[in-house]
Amino acid sequence: MIPSLPFLCLITDESLSPVDLAGKALEGGAAMIQLRHKYANGEQLYQWAVAIQALCRKHKAIFIVNDRVDIALAAGADGVHLGQQDLPAAAARKLLGDGRIMGISVSSPLEAFAAEKNGADYIGFGHIFPTGSKAKTNDPVGPESIENVRAAIKIPIIAIGGISAKNALLPINAGASGIAVISAVSRADDPKKAARELVELLQTNNEHRR
Repeated sequence: MIPSLPFLCLITDESLSPVDLAGKALEGGAAMIQLRHKYANGEQLYQWAVAIQALCRKHKAIFIVNDRVDIALAAGADGVHLGQQDLPAAAARKLLGDGRIMGISVSSPLEAFAAEKNGADYIGFGHIFPTGSKAKTNDPVGPESIENVRAAIKIPIIAIGGISAKNALLPINAGASGIAVISAVSRADDPKKAARELVELLQTNNEHRR
């Protein structure tokens, strides 16, 4: 159920309407949308999730809910993305069943190996570059670190953290299956155009590597 490689995942920006942003990113060719909002209540998250899932179905894209397994299930999302401090992967998988996607955030080959062992369908690895979208206490891992993670696991790697059109190919060429962005699309003057430029960049690079 993971999109064709390589692909663009948009993570919603808490300062903007998740539904509007998701729609623009999908029109630009994003293959995965992750609804992430740490402070919204359950009712609001559910309403957003239902709306974004409908958009994703229209565009034949994957819809993932961050953290909230209950919201993902209630809205009929394709899956959930968990952090290291969220519901344990084994417990989440029991709730999700085998038919939905589970992604896990990791920052080391050891965490990546554990995520795969515990049933993850993909990992979000980073942060790759310096980023202001989320508060970080550790240093960027750099795109070269993806090679070590790629050697440790078989499941797809989605690179995240400070990724833009200027550096997006570095994690892809190091072994990432896709890239996840927030500000590279959400803070652009034209989010649809920004998403399209990233998608075309990935596709052109993929064609040249064949």
